Amino acid sequence: MRSTRLITPARASRRAIASTAVATAALLGVVALTGAATTSASAAMRPSTTTPASFVYGTTPALANSGPTQTMVRITADAEAALASAHVAVDEAASVVADTAASGLDVGGPTTIDTTELREEIDKISAYDVLPTFLLPGVTEAAAEATQQVTVQTTDLRTRLETALAKKAAEEAAAAAAAEAQRQAEEAAAALAAANTPEGAKATAQQIAASEYGWGSDQFSCLVSLWNRESGWNYQAYNSGSGATGIPQALPGSKMASVGSDWQTNATTQIRWGLQYINGSYGSPCAAWGHSNATNWY
Repeated sequence: MRSTRLITPARASRRAIASTAVATAALLGVVALTGAATTSASAAMRPSTTTPASFVYGTTPALANSGPTQTMVRITADAEAALASAHVAVDEAASVVADTAASGLDVGGPTTIDTTELREEIDKISAYDVLPTFLLPGVTEAAAEATQQVTVQTTDLRTRLETALAKKAAEEAAAAAAAEAQRQAEEAAAALAAANTPEGAKATAQQIAASEYGWGSDQFSCLVSLWNRESGWNYQAYNSGSGATGIPQALPGSKMASVGSDWQTNATTQIRWGLQYINGSYGSPCAAWGHSNATNWY
């Protein structure tokens, strides 16, 4: 049984091109053998004033040496390559225009790319199988030039879009960082406010006394009694008669700056200074409490 082959439009086009190439080769051969040309051999190699400039493409030395059929194959291959590049250029232009529109960003220039001329060239070169052979190089060149113009515009728009996107990302990152800094500041302020209450100050003092001095609940009980008497655990306490300041009633209050510059507003700073003073002067809170009971000061 004889098999039947499906002839696709693309295959038909290639057959038409091949037929044209063979016919042209045969014609050139006849002319060469019979001397039918009315000009000299050297003159025949130069295009006439009525021959399109693009036909020179088919008579360059390298191509002429390879023979007419090979020249036609080369011309056809160039046309197909130009057509493929043109389609890519149109697709990429459409893509960047769509991306720019979707971003909603100001990209600092035109946001559209006119591909009308390139599409017209695509239509022309798509019909290369029915074009006279000597016209095909010129159509190919025109398509390549239109492709280049669209590619330049596409690259420019893509660059401007990427710059705008990077700027937006940087602004969003800066805003997020500022928001995080604000959140942390608010948390720190809330924590400070809680630590500055009498109960918060006591909790802080108990933790520091145990972790840094090894004082247990008995010593902490003496400390609570001592500072209840001195300031009521009020970090804003101030004795107008003596100038004693803060929870430990430091005299003068500026002594507490040795622990932290925020000694006027931070109960924890005052507590650290007070525990250092008690440890250095009396050795323990209970010893300081005993001295206070005996002298009414410590």
